[in-house]
Amino acid sequence: MMQSLASLFPSPTMPAFLSRHRSLTLLLITTLVAPLALPGCGWRLQGTARLPEVMSVTYVDTTDRYTDFNRALRKSLMSSGARLVGDRAEASGIIRIQKDQSGQRVLSVSARNTPEEYEAFYAVEYSVQGPSGELIPSQRIELTRDYSYDETAVLAKQREQAILREAMARELAGLVLRQLAAL
Repeated sequence: MMQSLASLFPSPTMPAFLSRHRSLTLLLITTLVAPLALPGCGWRLQGTARLPEVMSVTYVDTTDRYTDFNRALRKSLMSSGARLVGDRAEASGIIRIQKDQSGQRVLSVSARNTPEEYEAFYAVEYSVQGPSGELIPSQRIELTRDYSYDETAVLAKQREQAILREAMARELAGLVLRQLAAL
């Protein structure tokens, strides 16, 4: 009780404006210092990666341009500063997507032989080529997520599976982008 009362009154060595507006001053100092300190420690906004020069003009070679992964990858590339082109000859870097698959598998069934739990998966196989040759050889990455199934809420569970698929596609695109940034 005595400490809390003492903190209300300024000390003789503290300037009056600091004691009255201590929280405002602390907020102001934090606001000014944090943007200067964070880049120095290597912190970057999540989802952005600095791409190498070879990926500045990129062509994405795929058979299906409308998959969740393809859309997420294109969005991630553009937010990282890459210019996407529609002609392979204009590109300095080519990302070739060989496989882009998503689906679900039954994990467990009830005593009545109805599904109780599913595993949603998203698998991608890709490679990256630059002007001097292959930069990243063909790699396969896969993510999985489990979710329970309720036969009384079929539409809700279908929507949940679609949300999981979109989230896994964004995460896979982020993994590919981080590998590109490491070139």
